Formats: sequence, C-alpha cells, structure tokens
Amino acid sequence: MTCTTTFHRLALTPGEPAGIGPDLCIRLIQDALPAEPVVVADPGLLERRAALLDLPLRLYPFDPATPPLPHRPGELAIVPISLRITERHLNPVNAPYVLDTLRAAVTLCQEGLVSGLVTGPVHKGVINEAGIPFTGHTEFLAALTGTAKVVMMLAIPELRVALATTHLPLREVSAALTRDHLMAVLNILHEDLVQRFGLHTPRILVCGLNPHAGEGGHLGCEEIEVITPVLETLREKGMDLVGPISADTAFTPSRLAEADAVLAMYHDQGLPVLKHLGFGRAVNVTLGLPIVRTSVDHGTALELVGTGRANIGSLSAAFAMALKLASSGTL
Repeated sequence: MTCTTTFHRLALTPGEPAGIGPDLCIRLIQDALPAEPVVVADPGLLERRAALLDLPLRLYPFDPATPPLPHRPGELAIVPISLRITERHLNPVNAPYVLDTLRAAVTLCQEGLVSGLVTGPVHKGVINEAGIPFTGHTEFLAALTGTAKVVMMLAIPELRVALATTHLPLREVSAALTRDHLMAVLNILHEDLVQRFGLHTPRILVCGLNPHAGEGGHLGCEEIEVITPVLETLREKGMDLVGPISADTAFTPSRLAEADAVLAMYHDQGLPVLKHLGFGRAVNVTLGLPIVRTSVDHGTALELVGTGRANIGSLSAAFAMALKLASSGTL
C-alpha cells in the first residue's frame, strides 16, 4: 500500500481496555506528532482514562473524505467501537471488542485510509478465556489479511531480532522447524530488510536450536538436518547468512557488530537479550504483511492504569517506526 499524500495517518488500537494501552494513547497525543493518529476504540473509555490522568482530550470523528490533518496536541480522531461492559477489570466479555478494534483498523489500512497500524498491548489469556482461540497479534493479523506466512521481529536501533517460531510451547518448536518453514521465514526477513529497511545486502546471523548449535549432532540434529541445508540453499541464491551458530555467542558484541539482524529459533531464545538492551523503547514489527504494522514491546501492566507512570517510550518508538516504514513507499 502506498499513501498518495506526503502527510500520513496511522491507526492506533489501544488493546486490552483494562490495561495501560488507553493511557499510552492519550499520553502519546499530548505532544505534536508527525502524522495524524486515528484511534479505533470506545470513546467513553478514552474520556474516562483521560480524566484519571488529568490530561486534555478532544475526540473528533474520523472523516475518510478529508486529507490527513496536522496533529494538534490533545486532539485525536476516532473510529468508535463500543465496549461490551465497563473496563475496570479484565473480563472475557470484552474480548470481542478488542478483536473488533483490530478488524476495523486493518480495514482502514486495506482501504488506503491510513498508512499503517500501531497496536497497544492485548491480554492473550483473557481472550482465550472468552472461548476465542488467540495466540497473538502476529497470527491474528496474518489471518485477517490472508497472509500465509509472517515473521515477528523486535527492533531497537542497536539490534533487530526476528523469530523463526513465535507463540509455541517449547516442546513444539522442533517439529515446527521444517525446511520449508525456515526457508519461508528467511525469505521474508531478507526481503523486508531490503525493501522496508533499505539494507541492500543484509547480513543475518542464524541461531541454532540446540545448545552449542547441536555440537555436531551430539546435542540434537536439527542443525544438521534442517537449518544448515536451508542456509546452504539460500546462500546459493545470494543471501548473506551466518550460522547456524550457538545463541550464547550470536549475541556477543563482536558478532552483532557485523550483523543487520539475528534470527532466533524460538521466542525466548532471542527476545530476552533484546529486551534487556532496550525494554521500553523496542518495537515489534510484523514482517510479510501487506500493511505496515508495529507494536509495543510490553504487556498490559494493569497495576499502572491511571497512575501516569506507564512508560510511553515503546509506543512512541512504534509510532515513529510505522511512519518511517509507511513513508518508504515500498508496500
């Protein structure tokens, strides 16, 4: 999707209504922004949260017939979606509301009315308690857009970490790492590093699955049977891939200095390192989608609601990165 104007709109979904997402959206728009934010949410929720935070908020109806407007602090265009019940506590009754905001925001992107989507934190557990199978934003947005394969990547200025598998129990990771799957993940990662991030020949460090990258088969055979053959095939096509290497050496400063991204085999192999370096300023980017989507790097933090102590750094970074990706004009 290529925006036809030089000024952009970005959709915002606050996520779980009992969490800090609404707080963060309200605090984000208190300063001038380089694009017009359009929130997809319940108006009353935002107004009540603004009152708790003692911050100004003027909501105005989103008008798709008008061009994007310069953002004015304290003001926010809204596409209204009604809560099922009050948002004071986690409640499965509100799970459909959370998913409805995502559906509406994706539709805005697909119709070219906004240039990208920035998502606040959802609560996977309460959505599943509502009887709705849900493993995360990444998989849900892939299904909404009819995208067969997407890749989750978290980024800070110093490091990008993509995941070969996302929200899976650890015991299921090995079976999910087939040659076809890993090849598709690396193709998406490489293509988006080139097309979206402007890296002409990105170098990707690829972790092994097992300790010591399997140690020649003594600690597991996935490296020999799956990872190495895939890397050899893709190297022949011109990709600059290093590995498979042990994760405990992939994240050393000397290794990272020569890499544009690291591909971890599972969620908790790579993300603890990135979050240790940059929690509160990292951005979750979904690669492979036909739309721009970024998100915060944290959860719902229910205990911080209404206190004004929630850190807006990750949402600010996610908004800035979504605008940068939208402005690249490569989608």
